Amino acid sequence: MKKVVISVLGQDRPGIIAKVSSVLFRQECNIENVSQTILQSEFSGIFIVTIPLEISIEQLNKLLQQQTQPLGLHVYAKYLEESETPFKVHKSAPFVITTRGPDRKGLVASITEIIARHQVNVSNLKAVFKGGDDPDKNIMIYEVDIPESADQKELETELREKAEELGLQISIQHRKIFEAINRI
Repeated sequence: MKKVVISVLGQDRPGIIAKVSSVLFRQECNIENVSQTILQSEFSGIFIVTIPLEISIEQLNKLLQQQTQPLGLHVYAKYLEESETPFKVHKSAPFVITTRGPDRKGLVASITEIIARHQVNVSNLKAVFKGGDDPDKNIMIYEVDIPESADQKELETELREKAEELGLQISIQHRKIFEAINRI
């Protein structure tokens, strides 16, 4: 078995996951991981799949494109090479950084530049911008892994200074605390 990554993009509608997963099932592929979301009206999905040795990536791409074409989807499959990972995972702690405030260009870039400078990895990002100055309509939630070797105090200081400069409210919490506070 070989592992592949499949990305699926297109206008949201019912049946996208059903179509992709049924094509994969008929080819005796196994879905190991799926992450999908709807951004405004666009579907975005990533699948990690093991495929039988007798199926080439070219065959799989062609089949997926043919079968999903009626839905107007853009599908791309590529081999997943474990050795290609340039980022070495070090011991880290999971945190959640949340910002709220007026919408403007460059918010994501400003925050992620600081995060990257401290070698913090963003494992998940949810950003919703509806414009205007209402902070409840402009929220970013970064799930991050802060390496033990990072200067957490310096990271937090830089993030708070940038948030103040941008007129953002910021919260930096260990993921367990965030989940306990935000439990429904």
